[in-house]
Amino acid sequence: MVKVNVIFHSIHGHIYKMAEAIADGAREVKGAEVEIYQVPETLPYEVLEKMGAIETKNLFAHIPVVTRSMYEDVFAGADALIFGTPTRYGNMTAQMRTVFDGLGGLWSRDALVGKVGSVFTSSGTQHGGQESTILTTHVTLLHLGMIIVGLPYSEKRQRRMDEITGGSPYGASTIAGADENRQPSENELEMARYQGRYVTQIAKKLAGREKEL
Repeated sequence: MVKVNVIFHSIHGHIYKMAEAIADGAREVKGAEVEIYQVPETLPYEVLEKMGAIETKNLFAHIPVVTRSMYEDVFAGADALIFGTPTRYGNMTAQMRTVFDGLGGLWSRDALVGKVGSVFTSSGTQHGGQESTILTTHVTLLHLGMIIVGLPYSEKRQRRMDEITGGSPYGASTIAGADENRQPSENELEMARYQGRYVTQIAKKLAGREKEL
């Protein structure tokens, strides 16, 4: 068995849809136990309402919100952690940052060392900071001692030139559009499924070797 947890922050649903695709790919690996969690939303209801995000938030209201009492199980209890966050000026959102900043207890006892970590993202424009968001999140994963896995070029869909698409060797991504109306394309969702499957395969191999040792 290999346990994979997908933890995401989403407002307009793009990252949620990518998270579901990531999880679908992970579940294709035999013996994989996959769960999806969302991080707590810190924006007030009034702000979300002005953003037109109440309806989109309701689409994934059934996804469990990870709280501090769950950190031991969700983070330390997994073999692989795949994080999804929209881009905010080339970085993760404040909501995701808050969760990472709360992992000090796990960090202090090396609870995440050796676990597989991976990242996916979205942005409003084609070059809206997707790569820097993933890379800057990688810095945090390295501080936690995680083994970083991206989206290798063996996933040929990121080479497409016949359509606008997200995706890079750092991780799967989608372009939401300036008005947030563009939904993840099938090409982007397939890259997310590939990433979920690939991360899980690596985590399974590493877990097997640990048992041998």
